[in-house]
Amino acid sequence: GRALLVLLLSATVSLLGGLIFGYELGIISGALLQLQTDFHLSCFKQEVLVSAVLIGALLASLAGGILIDRHGRRRAILVSNLVLLVGSLILTLARSFPVLVIGRMTVGFAISVSSMACCIYVSEMVAAHQRGLLVSLYEAGITVGILLSYALNYIFADVDEGWRYMFGLAIAPTAMQFLSILFLPVNPVKLSSWDSDCQKGLIPLQDTEDRAAAKQEPYQEKHYAFLDLFRTRDNMRRRTLVGLGLVLFQQFTGQPNVLGYASKIFHSVGFQSNSSAILASVGLGAIKVVATLVAMALADRAGRRVLLMAGCVVMAFSVTTIGLTSRMAPLAMARDCKAAAGPNASHSLIQHPLTPAFSQSAVSPVPPASGAVKSQASPGFAATRSLTKVFASTESKEVVPNSSLIQKRDLVGESKKGTLESTGPPLGAAPWAQHTVLNWITLLSMMAFVSAFSIGFGPMTWLVLSEIYPAGIRGRAFAFCNSFNWAANLLISLSFLDLIDAIGFSWMFLLYGLMGVMAVIFIYLFVPETKGQSLEEIDQQFSRKR
Repeated sequence: GRALLVLLLSATVSLLGGLIFGYELGIISGALLQLQTDFHLSCFKQEVLVSAVLIGALLASLAGGILIDRHGRRRAILVSNLVLLVGSLILTLARSFPVLVIGRMTVGFAISVSSMACCIYVSEMVAAHQRGLLVSLYEAGITVGILLSYALNYIFADVDEGWRYMFGLAIAPTAMQFLSILFLPVNPVKLSSWDSDCQKGLIPLQDTEDRAAAKQEPYQEKHYAFLDLFRTRDNMRRRTLVGLGLVLFQQFTGQPNVLGYASKIFHSVGFQSNSSAILASVGLGAIKVVATLVAMALADRAGRRVLLMAGCVVMAFSVTTIGLTSRMAPLAMARDCKAAAGPNASHSLIQHPLTPAFSQSAVSPVPPASGAVKSQASPGFAATRSLTKVFASTESKEVVPNSSLIQKRDLVGESKKGTLESTGPPLGAAPWAQHTVLNWITLLSMMAFVSAFSIGFGPMTWLVLSEIYPAGIRGRAFAFCNSFNWAANLLISLSFLDLIDAIGFSWMFLLYGLMGVMAVIFIYLFVPETKGQSLEEIDQQFSRKR
């Protein structure tokens, strides 16, 4: 009975941790539309507000590792919950722009610490054969959180000061996670001898074989300095190579940017611009949820290596296909936040002049907070050059295009004026409208890419990172890799338009395909299979020179 209770509570902590992360990333897109009018935000201020979470998260990935290792995973999650409650209250009661920025930075700090501590805590809490399922539950929580944030954005879009409710509702899952973790035991790994904890029943989920193995060879926790990550002791340098390789390839396969074209691709297949953004967000979001559930089911059966390699192969194939089809049927390109401000800005999806009715939506550049975000249908890639995008998939995590709100709000606003139908020439005027078959191939490739990412790199990177380091340095090592993840995301997002100007859209995607092939080779050569092994066995496997 007790083992089942701990299992359920661990699952709850993992799911709620992901849910809060996804919710905070997604909610800004809808809130921004209202904040823009309530606080008269310029382009620059909107970018600052969106990137505030990133700044907080980067600070957390630098300092959070020490907190997790020194004070334990459980305490780190409890602290992050309290910080998140404070951040949510600041946002809900905010009356000025600087207060909003401080609130978002506080929230960014909290979700970054929580994301690292949750994965590590749950991986240490449960038996080897359940670890893949329960750590992947975190990624599933993120995708559900993003979808939930879209739904609430939609509901509160026309409520006066609805953004206060959007930010405030994060308090509910945070309080639930705080209460759930109070009933879980202090982390077993923080106690000195692994063997004695088994007898005390503090690791209720370790099965009998694990217990017998522990009795034969008591596991003593070693102490590590941060610089040991780069030394040959216990093969730590190789573990760091595996961790950094996974987080960097996760970003360099193009994941923050590929979804930026989602709206365009939906539009080119024949959906109208407003509904296309909602379809792109919700449709791809739903695909992500389903694919993540598949990954959860397979993580402990097929294994991490298999899912990572299979996912990479499909991603490489998908982006290569998008690159090739876009050579034959070029997609329209969009410009920057500032360029979009004028009523004559000429770059909506089918490159016809925007009517004044749409100019307001064009000004609201900001890529809601998720990597995907360059997908607003009308403004296109507004503000890609800013930190905003960045923030995206940060933790890899989140990349469902956030445009639905922007569109919904336009939809509601414009339809009242009845101007929707007159926003430009019919679809037939698009230069690529005649390439129907190619457009559908591109769309299916996009869906395959999202599914493959959600089965492979999405959940598996964080699962492997929570397994490969020794307990004594796990928090700092995870945080170190995490900071590279945010930095790579920033680099990819900010260089995207410049690279497209330099080498062209299709070459850009072919380059992502090449990175996917390199990722497969890297995983084949360096990433070991960890399914079904206890954390101690994985540690011993790495410590032997191979």
